[in-house]
Amino acid sequence: MNIKELCKFVLIVISIFAYNSTLNAKDFTIKGTIFDADGEKVGRTTVLLLTSDGVESQRTGSSVAVYLMGMGGGSFKFKNVLPGDYVLEADAGKKGKASIPITVSDDDLEDLELVLSTKTKAKKGIVIEGDDDDPDKVVKIPENANKAGSDADYVTTELSFELKKLSAEIKHLNSELEDLKALSKMWVNPLAIYSKEIILQNGSTVFGKIIYQDEETLKIETLLGYLIIERKNIVRVIDNVVTEETQEYVPEQTRARYSAPPMPKLAQPKYTSAGPFSRSAGKRYSANCVLVGNISERKDNQSAIIFTGEVKNIGGRRADFVKVDFVFRKNWSGETKTLTTFLRGTYHTFDSGITTDATLLPGAFGAFELFLPNDFGSFIGYSYVIDWEEYE
Repeated sequence: MNIKELCKFVLIVISIFAYNSTLNAKDFTIKGTIFDADGEKVGRTTVLLLTSDGVESQRTGSSVAVYLMGMGGGSFKFKNVLPGDYVLEADAGKKGKASIPITVSDDDLEDLELVLSTKTKAKKGIVIEGDDDDPDKVVKIPENANKAGSDADYVTTELSFELKKLSAEIKHLNSELEDLKALSKMWVNPLAIYSKEIILQNGSTVFGKIIYQDEETLKIETLLGYLIIERKNIVRVIDNVVTEETQEYVPEQTRARYSAPPMPKLAQPKYTSAGPFSRSAGKRYSANCVLVGNISERKDNQSAIIFTGEVKNIGGRRADFVKVDFVFRKNWSGETKTLTTFLRGTYHTFDSGITTDATLLPGAFGAFELFLPNDFGSFIGYSYVIDWEEYE
């Protein structure tokens, strides 16, 4: 037998002895129970059996308590465990974690207890989020912090104090912001602070707050002061609903030169002669449209405002395309919006074939109506201008 064959024989003998020792090696059982910090058993928790180098050997789950059968929960069990050094680990989420080292040598391990803990050891010099005054703020734990409590409790207290401080500052800033919003709304539309809109028989409208009322009179607080109004002069009292105005979109390239629309101008009479006597005669015989009575204001079933009125041509010529331009003042800052309505008068056909019903002959009457939808928004007043054209 040469050396090579001898080496093979030795290896075979060693393998046989190792295999027999593995077969003859006794395996053991590990049993235990998982408890939380209050001493209650915890079920439905995964338990890991790790080797000394951190490799998972086995895993199992803790049992669930079955009260009807009188069985307690939280127990776990590992079978066929070979001798050696191990680590038992359990993780129950919010209830905490547990980890204990064990050694399996010549007997089963029973009645082991894994107690879950939620405490985490804090490191000294933990950096918390700073503010504008001290962006690099660091919470330093003193050396004697362990005497009064754990490091984690100290850091938790500091963080809780900082959160309460930030919360108080946010509440203060929110209250100041609400006050500024209220002041800005009052500046744009002072009538928004009053809750009632009182419509009188003479067509006037009073915005205010009712301070006192009885069977005969009402005491109203208004921008002008306190007013005493008799009930017989009141047509209706409604709630003052303030609508939010929608901002008009202006393209960015035109914002620098954007301005409010100009006020409409009165129509100037057209003269055929520059002489003073001819000019006076032209004034007498030109068209002149004026408002008859007052402009009426009412609301329909959808709370839309409708303006109606009547116009008369008191001049000596025909007025064509008679229209009324309304200029609404949106707020006290000077913002305005213009709407136009044409008159319903008599029909006239021009030489070009165009027919219009907005013509007033000398001495004729015509009516107009302006519909103000709900999305128009609130306004504090308006003015009007009557305009027309003269073609003959």
